[in-house]
Parts: sequence; structure tokens; C-alpha cells
Amino acid sequence: MLIDPNADIEITAFEWVPSFAQGQVRDLRPRWACEEYGIAYEVRLISALERPEWYYDEQPWGQVPYVRDGQWGLFESGAILVHLAERVGVLPPPTLQARADILSWLFAAFSSVEPFIQEFVNCTVFNRKEEWAKLRLPSLEQVVDKRLERLQQALGEKEWLAGEFSIADIAMVSVLRPIKDAAQFQERPALWDYVARAEGRPAFARALEAQLAVFAQHEPAPQTAR
Repeated sequence: MLIDPNADIEITAFEWVPSFAQGQVRDLRPRWACEEYGIAYEVRLISALERPEWYYDEQPWGQVPYVRDGQWGLFESGAILVHLAERVGVLPPPTLQARADILSWLFAAFSSVEPFIQEFVNCTVFNRKEEWAKLRLPSLEQVVDKRLERLQQALGEKEWLAGEFSIADIAMVSVLRPIKDAAQFQERPALWDYVARAEGRPAFARALEAQLAVFAQHEPAPQTAR
């Protein structure tokens, strides 16, 4: 684990979230990249329930992660992943197709896949009892199914999306993990194996452990009945 209180990289994260969100909060993405690339980092914690007003000056919507690297501050996990990869020289130069492949897949994860998965989770988990969610779900399932099928076809027999493991895979796997138990996902063994390979990387395990340790440390005391 590369957490270092004297590190130049500072990742803002939530001190606690409910159990259903643990392991899914997006500060996991820069944590994972730092672990992959040997970048020491420290963590600044804020409350997810009562987000400090000053934080909106750094992240306009109060979301995490926000990353500070010396004098530079970045929000949006895609921008942060690109910055971290460039910081250690693992993102190819602009003249190479390899860079274009990595960036294309990174943006595809956040623009062409994640919005539909988020809506799917919203309809099947958070608002599953709402009438509007029940009406939306059939057509949404078809959209998600097509997106996953196209993604599986593009992955083919490749181990990773853009050659060697990259920030594109950190992005895409982070997007796919919330629906691992959905039928649309389990019916696609290539995608299942892809996510399992990524989750089996030691750097991912360290990043996940670090995030969960924070939540365990700040677990609210149980409410006593009166």
C-alpha cells in the first residue's frame, strides 16, 4: 500500500458511505492507478453526508475524487487517470496510435458505457419499486445488452483493451464492476473474465483494501433503540 502522509499526490475521498456503495466510490480509480504505477499518495477525507462548503470551490458538484499534485488540482476521474499516467510516463506520446487507443477506450468507458450502467443500477436497485423505473427497465435492458455485446466483440480474445494494461482498463473495469451480478453481464464470459483479471491484479487489491479500511475506521456507531 502506497499511502504516505508526505506524498505529493493527495486524493480526496469520503470517510464513510453505506455498505452498498463501499468498494465502488470513484476515489478507487486514482488509488488503483497510484498502486499500479508506484505513485505514493495521501488521502484527505470529507463527509459524504455533510460535504464542506469549501470543497465546492475545488469540485463543483462536491463529488470525489479530487486530486492535488503539488500546485495542480484536478477533478473528474478520467482527467485524473490521464494526469497520473503522464506523470510516470506510461501514456505513449501523441504521435503513437497506442495513445489514441488508450484515450479512446478511457473516454468510451465514461461516455459510452457508464451512463447506461448507472441508469440500469438506478432502475434495478435504488428506484426498483418506482413505477417509472419499471416502465423504463425493458428498453434500458436492451440498450445495456447491446452496449455490452459490442464491448465484448471489441475486446475479442485480447487480454486488455489497448494492448498492455492501462488506464483505459482501470476506467472500463471500474464502470463494469457494479453490474457483475446482472444477467446481461454474466451471459458474456469474455467480459466476466476481463473484469476478473483486472480485479486479480495486486494493485487493485491494495487500492480496494485501502478504501474499505477507511470506511471501517469511520463506521458510525449503531443507533440504540429508545
